[in-house]
Amino acid sequence: MPPINWPKYLTPVKKHIKDFKVPYVTRLSRDYQGKKDLPFVILISTLISLRTKDITTEKASEALFKYGTTPKALLELNESKVAKLIYPCAFYKTRAKQILKVCEILVSDFKGKVPNDLETLITLPGVGRKTANLVLTEGFDTHGICVDTHVHRILNRWGILKTKSPDETELFLRKHLPKRYWKQINYWLVMFGQYHCKPVGPKCSECDLNSICLTSLG
Repeated sequence: MPPINWPKYLTPVKKHIKDFKVPYVTRLSRDYQGKKDLPFVILISTLISLRTKDITTEKASEALFKYGTTPKALLELNESKVAKLIYPCAFYKTRAKQILKVCEILVSDFKGKVPNDLETLITLPGVGRKTANLVLTEGFDTHGICVDTHVHRILNRWGILKTKSPDETELFLRKHLPKRYWKQINYWLVMFGQYHCKPVGPKCSECDLNSICLTSLG
């Protein structure tokens, strides 16, 4: 396939999102910069965020982190307590069980530290490729491509690719997206997808990409 002119798409996106509220996990990453528990809080807050609105993720994470930001600290809590703290995030009882199991594994197998490679991260309970990549980019400031439903949907809308799942989209991007964009593409497109290129009722008439987006062109 011919080379993709990524700046042609991503430069207008950055313009559209400059005044939007930054997602909680990204703000958390900035707040914990330089602190040794950064990867852990990113991992736990990302687990909480799955299928959960950002404002709920923030409230649930902050309530939990009042009791500690290390695996050992959270293991002082029982499952019902964790579930109560993170309610009403999606599947809060299941998430509570996963969080404590992850803490157990980190303590027993990794000396309380979050592993910094994707293949090890995805062996942890509840951790898929999206979560693992977000931990790498936001928790370790290293290269990863986090692809959620917004990223997957928007790239298919633009006609850049034709994939059936976020995992397929990630593999495509690993081959075709320059590494300078890897850490940021999820942040940019999540904000663009939440506020502008929405799943239903996208603001195509107000979009600087409507001349090249296949959806706008019909």
